[in-house]
Amino acid sequence: MSEQHGERQVAGRGALFAIGGAEDKLKKRMVLQEFVDAAGGSEARIVVVPTASALGPDVVDVYSALFSALGAKQVVGVRPETREDAEDPAFVEPLHTATGIFMTGGNQLKLSGVVSGTAFGKAVTDAHARGATVGGTSAGASILAEHMIAFGRAGATPRQRMSQLASGLGLVQGAIVDQHFAQRNRYGRLLSLVAQSPGLLGIGVDEDTAAVVHGDHLEVVGRGAVTIFDGSHITTNAHHAKRSETLLASGVVLHVLPAGATFNLKARALVSYGGQPPAEELEEIERAEADLRALAAEIAADGVSPAYYAERKRRAASRRPKKAAEIVVPEDNPPKIDSGSA
Repeated sequence: MSEQHGERQVAGRGALFAIGGAEDKLKKRMVLQEFVDAAGGSEARIVVVPTASALGPDVVDVYSALFSALGAKQVVGVRPETREDAEDPAFVEPLHTATGIFMTGGNQLKLSGVVSGTAFGKAVTDAHARGATVGGTSAGASILAEHMIAFGRAGATPRQRMSQLASGLGLVQGAIVDQHFAQRNRYGRLLSLVAQSPGLLGIGVDEDTAAVVHGDHLEVVGRGAVTIFDGSHITTNAHHAKRSETLLASGVVLHVLPAGATFNLKARALVSYGGQPPAEELEEIERAEADLRALAAEIAADGVSPAYYAERKRRAASRRPKKAAEIVVPEDNPPKIDSGSA
C-alpha cells in the first residue's frame, strides 16, 4: 500500500489521512507507519501541528520521536495559537517544504478557529495540492472536511441540535468526518447531521484506524472500521423537529468498512473489500459449507429441529460401544447391547 501512496502522491494531490484517534504508538504503529510512507518515507519532511492539543511541547516531542523512529528524515513542530499567529509568515514558512503535515487531537473548535480561513490554512491546502500528505488524528481528522464537527453529544439515537458544525479545510469534499466513532458511540450525532444535510456523506472513523483518501477513493487502514452514512434518499423530519426531539432517518444507506476495503466517495459505492483468503482457508470453508448442507438435508429428512437432532447425535455418541480393550465385563453381568434407537 505504501508504494501506491507514493505513486499517487507523485501523480498529483497527496493522500489524506483521517485517523480516528488513539492510534497505536507503541507496538505495530501501522497507521502512523502508513502516514510516514505516504509522506515520503526516508525522505519525509513532516510538520506536526499541535494547535488543538492542551498539552505542552511534549506532544510534539512524542510525534517527533515516533515519526523519526518510523523513518522520517525531518520532523518539526509548528504551533499557531491565535489567528494572528496563523497569518505570520514565520509559522507558515515550514509548510512550503513539507512532504507531510500532521495535526494532533484536542479541541476541535480551537483548531478550526485558529486555522480555517488563514494563511496557515491556505498553506496546508496548497501543500496538499502539490503532493504533500496531509492528515491528523481526532480533531486533526475532522478538520480535513469542509464542514467539521465542533462538538456534540454521544448516543446512538439521532436528535435535533445534537452537535454543532464549524468550518474545516475543505480537503475532503461533500462529507463530514467524525472520530473515536464506535468507542464513544457517536452514531447518533453523525446521523443527525446527515439528516440535516443529506447531501453530505457521514464518515465515522474508529480509533487506531485511518480513512485514507486519494481523490474520490477512500481506503481503510488499521485495526477498526470506517462507518459511512449515505442520506441521498433519506426521509427525515429534521426540517421541523424541535429542540432535542428524536429525528426520523429512514432510507439511509449504511456502509461499515473494515481494513482493506475501498469506497468511491463520488459514486457513494463500495469498490472492493480486500483480497481472498488463502487457498487452505477456502478449502476449509468449502468443507464446512458441505457439512452444513448435509446437516440441513438430514434434518429436513427427519422432520425435526436442529436442537433435537444435535441432542440425538450426542446421545448416540454416548452409547457407542467401546473398543474391546476398553471393556471390562463382570463375570456375573454380561453386557447388554443397546439398539441405538432414539
